Amino acid sequence: MPRYTLSWRFARPHRWRAAAIALVTVAAVLAVPTTASAVVVPAPEPATLVSTDPADQTPHAGNGEARAFAEIGDTVYVGGSFTKIRQTATSAWISRSYLFAYDRMTGTISTTFLPVLDGAVNSLIAGPGGTLIVGGAFKNVNTVSRRNLVALDPSTGMIVDSWAGRSDGGTVRDLVLHGNWLYAAGAFNWLNGTAHSGLGRFDATTGEIDPTFNINTSVGRHGTSMYAWTIDVTPDGATLVVGGNFLYVNDLPRNQIALVDLTGTPSVIDWSSEKFVAPCASPASFVHYVQDVRFGADGSWFVVGTNGGSGWPAAYCDALVRFETAHRGANQVATWVNYTGNDTITSVEVADNIIYLGGHFRWLNNPNASDQAGNGAVDRLGVAAVTPATGMPVNWNPRRSGGSNLPAGTSSWGSSVPVLWRGNAGLYFGHNSDGMGNEYRGRLGVFPTSGGRTITPKNPPTAGSGQLHLNVGPGDVARVPFDGTALDAASATVVSQPNYTGAGATWLVDDRIYWSRTVAGTPTGSRIDVSLFNGTTIGGSWEASGYNDWFNPALLTGAFFLDGRLYYTRSGANNLYYRYFEIDGNYLGATEFVLPTTGVTWSAVRGMAWVDGRIVYGATNGSLSSVPFDPTLALTTAVDGAESTLVAAATPELTWSTASMFFAVP
Repeated sequence: MPRYTLSWRFARPHRWRAAAIALVTVAAVLAVPTTASAVVVPAPEPATLVSTDPADQTPHAGNGEARAFAEIGDTVYVGGSFTKIRQTATSAWISRSYLFAYDRMTGTISTTFLPVLDGAVNSLIAGPGGTLIVGGAFKNVNTVSRRNLVALDPSTGMIVDSWAGRSDGGTVRDLVLHGNWLYAAGAFNWLNGTAHSGLGRFDATTGEIDPTFNINTSVGRHGTSMYAWTIDVTPDGATLVVGGNFLYVNDLPRNQIALVDLTGTPSVIDWSSEKFVAPCASPASFVHYVQDVRFGADGSWFVVGTNGGSGWPAAYCDALVRFETAHRGANQVATWVNYTGNDTITSVEVADNIIYLGGHFRWLNNPNASDQAGNGAVDRLGVAAVTPATGMPVNWNPRRSGGSNLPAGTSSWGSSVPVLWRGNAGLYFGHNSDGMGNEYRGRLGVFPTSGGRTITPKNPPTAGSGQLHLNVGPGDVARVPFDGTALDAASATVVSQPNYTGAGATWLVDDRIYWSRTVAGTPTGSRIDVSLFNGTTIGGSWEASGYNDWFNPALLTGAFFLDGRLYYTRSGANNLYYRYFEIDGNYLGATEFVLPTTGVTWSAVRGMAWVDGRIVYGATNGSLSSVPFDPTLALTTAVDGAESTLVAAATPELTWSTASMFFAVP
């Protein structure tokens, strides 16, 4: 696929929390905060996905792109660079440039909201007092001079004359509303006649500039004019994140991205990442590559979507990355990174514990190849959803394609999805093509909340007492009571589990069990199988997703799962490893990580389980041991063998020297 020199990634509108006036492997690196002794290991949380079937009633735009949405009551407002719209695939085109409205229940285009603008709309805000605030690249509204920023009557599109906000001679790229503060980002140097470079804050009710907000971006990358491109504010209003092509914020080095403290007098936070300093591809093609930013629901983390082409892993090019808001200091690195394999991400949204992303990417979890699917690549055409805990894709794949349903003269694919926005009706999308979910969706649409589904996190048992299960023969499994410290070998029973015959390294996750299995004819000679497990019986197995056929699980000598990670040992190596593993889809992370440990001979491990904060592991000599495990201590030692305890020596009846061992609670 050819690379694109993107036009402005015109700004996403305000966030869902202020949107309507209705009268959480991936190629990853560990986060390394300079002032903390532990890394963040996010735990998966319950999440809700929108439907993969776009709503049928939304109207269509015929050219340009949709860049912004807002909702006021049951009316949806759409802004962008389009110049014509129509109600259905067979309706006549209506000349309507840059901004229109429709009824979100019926899809009917408004015939009363008729503003006239002479330039594109980049951002929309449902403002206080029943106003629609519009930011963009226009000079006049309704033949009256209103440069780049205006408040409109949402019923008629007439100008609210009393609203004072304007951007003098500089485009507004993004707007965010928090409380009564309206934050603006763009290519401006003046707001309301006062000097403000790239960033500013208004009283949302009056449009008056806030003189206490004196945060300015400066010096454009590669000799270009400076601009701020994308912003977001935490739900508590305490922190702002900004991305753009700047090199400095208030004269402090901040290459493309910065955090601002909004408590008291706003100030630049001691936080920077040098992962946006190194060039990705040709500077002429990618002046900046921070395309979009978004905070999580509690504000403790934020994600960044990028473009840029080649250049990773030295820089976060063509990737989705998560940072922790509270970390401080220079050289910040991401908690996780999801590389597309050299394709652009242009928009991100966080809603209901899911991260949505859009662009012209074709895969996620693809750090091992460029412009093709490498080992681990998960097919995702232009739109995707990932979990905030690991950045791994979940099983949501509508695809940016019109299939055979596109009318003549339309396009199934384009370079950009400028906006994803969670409104009351669902996840709105704006793009510069016409196909989504194998339907005709001209330049815009919505994935409704109805028809979506909930993801419930899965983990191994949290109880400290249960049974260790040990493969003791073809289809025979010994169940040995274990209280987290000692075995009750006298009470062990052997049960027949014919579906478990031939199982290798095994890991239990909630109501299901995974294991490696040798299978002739597969690419690696083995595969990962999964079966339901009710605490007593192992059911029939099936393959855990064809996306994992590049991986050779037969090499695993022990494994356990915890918080979205598959921890394992493998033949011929003396390390404790992990990869991300997403249960919703059974996708295995493309990158292998090594945890720092001391004092355990991992090459001798045979079988592992996680039991109440400890790794219980067998060994080639048939013994069983346990050791405390804390993955947040990956900066130092996640496992200290000096704290290892011998649970049991090998006996003729129980020899803990097989990879097929797991812990369960009856």
